[in-house]
Amino acid sequence: MMLTEKLEQLKALFTEMGRALIAYSGGVDSTLVAKIAYDVLGDRALAMTAVSPSLLPEELEDAKIQAATIGIPHKVVQTHEMDNPNYTSNPVNRCYFCKSELHDTLKPLALEMGYPYVVDGVNADDLHDYRPGIQAAKERGARSPLAEFGVTKLEVRQLSQQLGLPWWEKPAQPCLSSRFPYGEEITIAKLQRVGRAEIYLRKLGWQNLRVRSEEDTARIELPPEKIQDFVLTTDLPSVVNAFQELGFIYVTLDLEGYRSGKLNQVINQANTPIKV
Repeated sequence: MMLTEKLEQLKALFTEMGRALIAYSGGVDSTLVAKIAYDVLGDRALAMTAVSPSLLPEELEDAKIQAATIGIPHKVVQTHEMDNPNYTSNPVNRCYFCKSELHDTLKPLALEMGYPYVVDGVNADDLHDYRPGIQAAKERGARSPLAEFGVTKLEVRQLSQQLGLPWWEKPAQPCLSSRFPYGEEITIAKLQRVGRAEIYLRKLGWQNLRVRSEEDTARIELPPEKIQDFVLTTDLPSVVNAFQELGFIYVTLDLEGYRSGKLNQVINQANTPIKV
């Protein structure tokens, strides 16, 4: 019943808005928002995807396919966060500058096209993680319907399945800049290298993964339960060779396994008192 109530609250919010532009990445969260917005508003809802070097081309294609399946009008816009040294220097609040660029781009476009609201796919669980980009979006007047009504990531998937969206189990796919430790400069060449490495592994059948990049080292993260299978069934020398052809020198496997937001642990450790 609670899930049904939240869905009705989301529908009521879009009814109240009348017209809305959705900051649409193609991820499961923003796609659910786009679906509900379109069900309520029809062509008075618009999905807009920001394209930059930190977005995999395959993710853009997925976003286009999903938008077409839903039926929602879809547009693509270029963003230029890579021109901002506050972003490329990769500080701990890098995402603040990314979302600033995104919403500084989307807001004037939305107003120009007659959309009084820009909404995103931030969910209730995101509020409990280190997400400086949320503050940037809020400062620019963006709305986060899922977070506003307490919709968690699990509930996003449940609602997506309930509404018949075939990608309800789609793994999270944050921007490629999240693959680098804070403080390491981000370049287009590095983004392309790590992106191609992840595409290579996905073509081998490994979907929920990350390739973390630190200088010349690639660290493969897989779900813990998949690590043994990967070692036993994958041609490891071929993986090493493929990664070295992309420009990595060292190729490693993270024995802890994939964990969302793992690189944020350095922030958490820095803020934790040392016990003597």
